[in-house]
Amino acid sequence: MKVIIAEKPSVGREIAKVFGATTKKDGYIEGKGYTFTWAFGHLLQLAAPQEYGYYGWNVQNLPMLPQKFKLSIRKVKSKNGMVDDPGVKKQLDIIKALFDEATEIIVATDAGREGELIFRYIYYYLKCKKPFKRLWISSQTDAAIKEGFRNLKPGSDYDTLFNSAHCRSQSDWLVGMNATQALSLSSGTRSVLSLGRVQTPTLAMICARYLENKNFVPQTYYQVSIQPDKDGQVFKAISEKNFKTREEAQAVLDMVEPTGTITSVEAKPRKEPPPLLHDLSSLQQDANKRKGFTADQTLSLLQTLYEGKLVTYPRTGSRYIGDDVFAEVPALIAKFTGHDEFGKQAIILADAKLNKRSVNAKKVTDHHAILPTGESPSQLSGDLKAVYDMVAGRMLEAFHQDCIKEITKITIQSGSKFMASGTVIQTAGWRAVFNDKDEEKKDEENASLPKVKQDEILPITDKALLEKQTKPKPLYNEATLLKALETAGKEIDDEELRQAMKDSGLGTPATRAAMIETLLKRNYIAREKKNLVPTDTGLAVYEVVKNQQIAQAELTGTWEKRLEEIRSGASVSAFQEEIKTYTRAITQELLRTGKGIVLNAPAAKAEAVK
Repeated sequence: MKVIIAEKPSVGREIAKVFGATTKKDGYIEGKGYTFTWAFGHLLQLAAPQEYGYYGWNVQNLPMLPQKFKLSIRKVKSKNGMVDDPGVKKQLDIIKALFDEATEIIVATDAGREGELIFRYIYYYLKCKKPFKRLWISSQTDAAIKEGFRNLKPGSDYDTLFNSAHCRSQSDWLVGMNATQALSLSSGTRSVLSLGRVQTPTLAMICARYLENKNFVPQTYYQVSIQPDKDGQVFKAISEKNFKTREEAQAVLDMVEPTGTITSVEAKPRKEPPPLLHDLSSLQQDANKRKGFTADQTLSLLQTLYEGKLVTYPRTGSRYIGDDVFAEVPALIAKFTGHDEFGKQAIILADAKLNKRSVNAKKVTDHHAILPTGESPSQLSGDLKAVYDMVAGRMLEAFHQDCIKEITKITIQSGSKFMASGTVIQTAGWRAVFNDKDEEKKDEENASLPKVKQDEILPITDKALLEKQTKPKPLYNEATLLKALETAGKEIDDEELRQAMKDSGLGTPATRAAMIETLLKRNYIAREKKNLVPTDTGLAVYEVVKNQQIAQAELTGTWEKRLEEIRSGASVSAFQEEIKTYTRAITQELLRTGKGIVLNAPAAKAEAVK
């Protein structure tokens, strides 16, 4: 008997349906010589401190460095405290009985780091020795599942993926458990003050931006504007310089003459390449900007679409596809020629040479970028349709032609030098898909500029003195925070450079949404309209840790890169020793400095630490 184990019941049932298995049992389905069972996400976790003999919260126990980590059943709250989840225990017993009878095990958990960890923890907890193979697919369509089963991989091919996942799990336990206890004990506040490997630098980024914004002192500056007239088309030109005092600006205003001479005209065409295909992080950013969806909400909607066979694997960190997938793109585009919003652009692309900017097999990680599968959706709810359309629309954008702009700069002399700039889209290209506003045009004074020539003299119809103020960096919202987490807080606008930094980012595309929700749940941050701001508790914790290693985004980012290197075969033991050394240092640091913390409100209790 071959046993197939999926990550959750819905996926197990879908795979069983593809095989034609219909006999439902308690915790599994069987038929056609196969048995299909499932987990409920993470059934097992690294054991709590008391299971290693670290009883109570005691400074004498710190740092807690177990010689060997143990696995324990996921816990739930009860009137007697935290106890083993009875539903999990029952399902583990079912899985064990099936594994004992199996001739072969086929792993069909999500094809990624956490999916591998979910299965391996079950496998090792049950002390199973049976051989297993791996189903590795990027889509839940019937065709993809069948193709995946024709090309099962040896389980050992994914040993390094498990090593990476296990090291992530261990490092989160070591840093989180020790840092949380050290700060909570030394503060003497009788509150659980949770810290974590990824959680704390994320909190630090939010707090630092908030304080920078709050403490920003705006500087007043002045400009002079004039309005030349070209055959009835009036446009605005601004003084070349900004002025610190009103007097300086007034002197320039007084010098403005009744006419202005065009001293130079620069009109340069510029190609704006299409955006790359979506990965999870970029889609979450897009959904937050367009619809105000939280990162967690977008992931949940995307997961539903994936399990409904409508989009490919959602938790990907890649924005590229290989040539094999690109070969299927024309047929995918053809599916959208009748779309109510961008069907016209799909028709145009059906007869065009497709842009291959997003095609690079070397940049595809475990899974390629998110694409629609080509399956026809039926009656999607508003939010699901919105996310589905973002995936489909981005596909059309990514393979569309460049947007061709003409960037015009006009210099006018009228007592002083004035500049006018404008951008005219000559060929919309990919921008025609959603007809989005051009971000580069939002700060321009002119919607369009007239055609003028050098040495032309134009009448000045109006002039004005403008008083302006410098602005702080805006508070983080979910879109801008996700973008910053990709590059460990470094502000990088260049799309491809950000891609190159991804291995050094904070967390992974799959975990960042949960991290934001964790900070909210622990009362460290709050949502104010679209912005994320720290609470008094979050600020109090930040003040203690802000100069310590645990709050440094770049350090945690380098660990994420190391985990990816372990995925490629780098030393596990070297990373583990490095984390233990760091844990010893941060524990002592927090025991020494935690006494300075002052809380205005009780901190939320921490259920788990990451």
